[in-house]
Amino acid sequence: MNAFVAIIVLLISIVVHEVAHAWQARREGDDTAERLGRITLNPIPHLDVFGSFIVPALLYASGSGFLFGWAKPVPVNPANYRDYVGGDIRVSLAGIVSNLGLALLATLLMAVVGKVGSLNLGPAPLVDWMYSALWYGLYINLILAFFNLIPIPPLDGSHVLAHLLPTDLQLPYRLVGQYGILLLMALMYFAPGALDTLLWPVDFLAGLADRFVRLWT
Repeated sequence: MNAFVAIIVLLISIVVHEVAHAWQARREGDDTAERLGRITLNPIPHLDVFGSFIVPALLYASGSGFLFGWAKPVPVNPANYRDYVGGDIRVSLAGIVSNLGLALLATLLMAVVGKVGSLNLGPAPLVDWMYSALWYGLYINLILAFFNLIPIPPLDGSHVLAHLLPTDLQLPYRLVGQYGILLLMALMYFAPGALDTLLWPVDFLAGLADRFVRLWT
């Protein structure tokens, strides 16, 4: 049951992440994703068999405590943005902002559910299940947000860094994206300590959220 809940929460979170990219791209003047039907919460157009199912299942089965996945990247054409640099940055960060928003929403709902449980206002098994699902929502969305900030192409953080690099380095840096998934997998398996360092805000913010929830329960 825990595996099922965690993966369902992950799937919802990565779909919202991709919809946020598509929605912001439309605001910037590019309707590519909209024309392809990607501004929708229907998961079918977004999900990727490998990134949305196989990788999360393997990570969960490994017992590493780290759950991650991805959906099909939203197709965008930055040439259509009214402001190329600013638009590219905003579209890239939109997914991260959506995950932080979901983490905040999960925290607030955890406080409500925790209060309901402390007052015995609902069936204990249902309250416990809802609290567990919301905890997954908090933690998974924090992981998605800060993992995507890692500046390895094609992760979202790489779009920001690319615009800060000298012009002659931007193209070679973006081309690293061809091997980005391999680099990330190597980082996860061969340098887990580095990954822990990069993701330190996850545990820090999760701890703050937990203390906030306890104030209300």
